[in-house]
Amino acid sequence: MSMFIDRDPLLLTPGPLTTTLRTKQAMLHDWGSWDAAFNRMTGDVCRQLVDIAHGADTHVCVPLQGSGTFSVEAALGTLVPRNGKVLVPNNGAYCARILKILGYLGRSAVELRFAEDQPADPAAIEVALAADPSITHVAQVHCETGTGILNPLADIADAVARQGRELIVDAMSSFGAIDIDLRTTPITALVAASGKCLEGVPGMAFVIARKTALEAAAGNCHSLAMDLHDQWAYMQKTTQWRFTPPTHVVVALHSALEQYAEEGGLPARHARYAANCRALVDGMAGLGLRPFLAPAHQAPIIVTFHAPGSSSYDFQAFYQAVRARGFILYPGKLTEVDTFRVGCIGALTPLDMQKVVDAVGATLRDMKVAVGN
Repeated sequence: MSMFIDRDPLLLTPGPLTTTLRTKQAMLHDWGSWDAAFNRMTGDVCRQLVDIAHGADTHVCVPLQGSGTFSVEAALGTLVPRNGKVLVPNNGAYCARILKILGYLGRSAVELRFAEDQPADPAAIEVALAADPSITHVAQVHCETGTGILNPLADIADAVARQGRELIVDAMSSFGAIDIDLRTTPITALVAASGKCLEGVPGMAFVIARKTALEAAAGNCHSLAMDLHDQWAYMQKTTQWRFTPPTHVVVALHSALEQYAEEGGLPARHARYAANCRALVDGMAGLGLRPFLAPAHQAPIIVTFHAPGSSSYDFQAFYQAVRARGFILYPGKLTEVDTFRVGCIGALTPLDMQKVVDAVGATLRDMKVAVGN
């Protein structure tokens, strides 16, 4: 698939992403929120999202206005009863955010800590569930974009299912690029958003929920705006969103999904991101920059690199200089290790990643930063 990218700086972030010109052009028209054509488009988008996860027989898609965090909060607030209890395996910043959300919601939570450079351990999760029968749900981040680590979702799902509990998955940075098969992986709800691996623009989150769980969730939610059951029931009755939808975001996602299918769907999207990741890691290694994660734990989504040890290195100066060369990087998310992050997703190719490496190398030379210290 050819990429038509205009001249904005390329976004090497986990979202928002660099999008194709075709996706941008889809937003040049206005749509009525009650218009039948727009509502059909919403229905098409939701069906395609469920199909990506192979969930048509068991799951439904509920879209929601807002960022991915909106849909994470909506899923927890809707699907976890007010007297429920959630186990959160925590190996990064977005796992910690789930714990923070549960605190705001007044839902009981149990944290199971893992090192930031290690995946969550299914056996430890199962032991924790067996030890506490009051736990009703597990909330698991699939790809922890604070580091780029990929947690072993299928094995975690099997462990949760053996213990008879429900699993809510934050698949924000993996959905559409790393296969999740709801036919074989027992998951109550998958949470994701428009502006990640589907290469739409930010503004629409969604939850792909098991229909039976959603039907049982009436009255659970703490919030009218984030009540997934109410949103789903209203859309089933009217085909419309309850409140003003992000119309331009929806039509951009509709276009992005067309391009996703033309590229070859999930296998092709994964292959391109994996090639981007290899080109990035290999190129940065040539500069003496080391990834934070072991290769076995690295998802092809975003790579965390150790910052240079040189006293001449300053992230803000580094960031601005790389940006001036046409690339926007991401700061590190770790509290104890100095890092920066480079995304591999979006309308980018391995050639773009080599250009990023060249820009980083030129910037470090200009800063007189000794790399590899």
